[in-house]
Amino acid sequence: MEFAVSHLQTYRGKYWGCSDTHGHERSRLDQLNFLPLLLLCTMCVTGAQGDAAPPERIAVVGAGIGGSAVAHFLQQQFGTQVQIDVYEPGSIGGRLATLTVNNQHYESGSASIHSLNLHMQDFVKLLGLKHRREVAGKTAIFNGERLVLEETDWIYKYQAHGHAFSSVEELLHSLGGERFINMSHRSVAESLLEVGVTQRFIDEVIAAVIRASYGQPLTVPAFVGVMSLAGAQGNMWAVEGGNKLVCRGLLKLTKASVIHARVTGIALHSTEGKTLYKLRHESDSGHGSDIYDMVIIATPLHQGGSNISFEDFEPPAKEFPGTYHHMVTSVVHGYLNSSYFGFPEPKLFPFTSILATDNPDLFFNSVENICPINVSVGFRRKQPQEAAVWKILSQRPLDRQQLKTLFRSYYSVQVTDWAAYPHYGSAPKEVPPIILHDNLYYLSGIEWAASSMEMSAVAAKNVALLAFNRWFQHQEKIDQKDLMHKLKMEL
Repeated sequence: MEFAVSHLQTYRGKYWGCSDTHGHERSRLDQLNFLPLLLLCTMCVTGAQGDAAPPERIAVVGAGIGGSAVAHFLQQQFGTQVQIDVYEPGSIGGRLATLTVNNQHYESGSASIHSLNLHMQDFVKLLGLKHRREVAGKTAIFNGERLVLEETDWIYKYQAHGHAFSSVEELLHSLGGERFINMSHRSVAESLLEVGVTQRFIDEVIAAVIRASYGQPLTVPAFVGVMSLAGAQGNMWAVEGGNKLVCRGLLKLTKASVIHARVTGIALHSTEGKTLYKLRHESDSGHGSDIYDMVIIATPLHQGGSNISFEDFEPPAKEFPGTYHHMVTSVVHGYLNSSYFGFPEPKLFPFTSILATDNPDLFFNSVENICPINVSVGFRRKQPQEAAVWKILSQRPLDRQQLKTLFRSYYSVQVTDWAAYPHYGSAPKEVPPIILHDNLYYLSGIEWAASSMEMSAVAAKNVALLAFNRWFQHQEKIDQKDLMHKLKMEL
C-alpha cells in the first residue's frame, strides 16, 4: 500500500562510506524532528573468542522473521559448529503467511517492506530472492461519507561494529537519547501536534494510516506511530513468491533443524556449575525434552500468548503483562461496490486502496486491491468493473450485510483472525527485558516499542550480538555510551 503524506518528507543527506571491506555504499536520511526511519546495511562480525568454548546447542523458539533471522545471525557469530534447533508448531514464517484464491497465492499477513529496511534488503540479496514487480495504484481516505484525501541509520552502524544492547530502552536511547525513550511513553497525536501538524490532518490522514497499519487509534505510542508513517511515504516492496521465503531461506542457509513442536516449558538445568536449560515440548508424536546451552525466545510471551512456563528459576521468572491486538483479514474475490465510495460508474473508480478514518460507524480499517505473490511480466490489475481480489482489514469479522455494502457480488471470502500486533493500550509500564537469565533471551519484546519485519530483524541481530558478547565476556561491546560520537570518529 502506497500513500504519500505531504507533511512527511524524506530528506536525502550525503553518502557515508562503510569502514568494512564489503564496498557497500550507504545513504543517510536526516530525521524529521522525531521521525526515526530505521535504515542502512549490516555486515558479518565475529570477535576474538579467547579461551572459552562456544555453545554446543542453541534453541530458538519460533520460526517467524525474528526466529529465522536470529538463527542466521547466531550462526554468523558462533560459527557453523553450533547446533541450532528452531521450534515451530505452525508454518515457517509465522505472520508472514499466504492464502490461495482462484489458483493464485496472496499475502494474508505482513505484506510490505520499506525500501530502506536494510536487514530485509540484505536477506533478499543473500538468498538470491527477487523484489516483486511493482504494480502502481492510487490510494484515498474515506470518512464514511466522502473521500477526504484523493527515517535514523545508526542502529545498523552499531551492529556492523559488533555492539549490542541489553535492553530495549538502551537500544532506543542509543538511537535518539531521551527523546526516543519518551516517544515510547507518549501518544503519536501529542508528538505530531508539538511539531506543528494540524489537528485536522491528524484526524483525517494520520489516524487512517495508523488504523490501516496497526488497527488502533491515535493513542498508540509515538514511536509506533512514526513507524506506520514511514511506510506511508511509499517506497514499499515485497518478495517475489511471498515474504515468508525469507524465513525459509534463512533457516535453510543456516542448516538449522526445524522441530515442528510447541514449547511448553523451560526449566533451569544446571550441572557441574554449568548453566543449562531443559526445553519441554509437545507435538503430534508426543511429548519430549532437550537440553541446551542457550535459548532464544522469538515468540510473544504476553498474557494468553505462547503459554510457556518457566520452572526452577530463582528468583522466579516474571510475568509478561499486556495483550495482543487482534485483526481480521478478509480476502474477497468479487466486484467492488464503487458507488459506496461515491463512484456510481465502476469504470471511473481510480483507486486501488481505501483507508478509513477513525470513525466508529466505519466497520473496516482498509480495503485494498491486492496482487498475487508472483507478478508476471504481462500481469495487469483488474479494471474497476471486473472481479478482483480485495483484502479488507477490520476489527471484527464482516457480516453478510457489510460484505454486501462493500461488494456488488462476490465469489469467495477467506477470513483470518490473528494476533497481529501488541495492543498498545494495554502496554506495560516497562518494555519487557531482553535478558531473562544467564543465556536465556527474549527477542519479541521489541514489538512493544514498534512492530514490523525490520524491527524483528534488528532485534534478532542485537540478540545474537548480545549473546555472543556475553558468552565470551566482551563487556566493552555491550551498552557502551556515546557510541554515535565514537563511531563518527572511526568512520
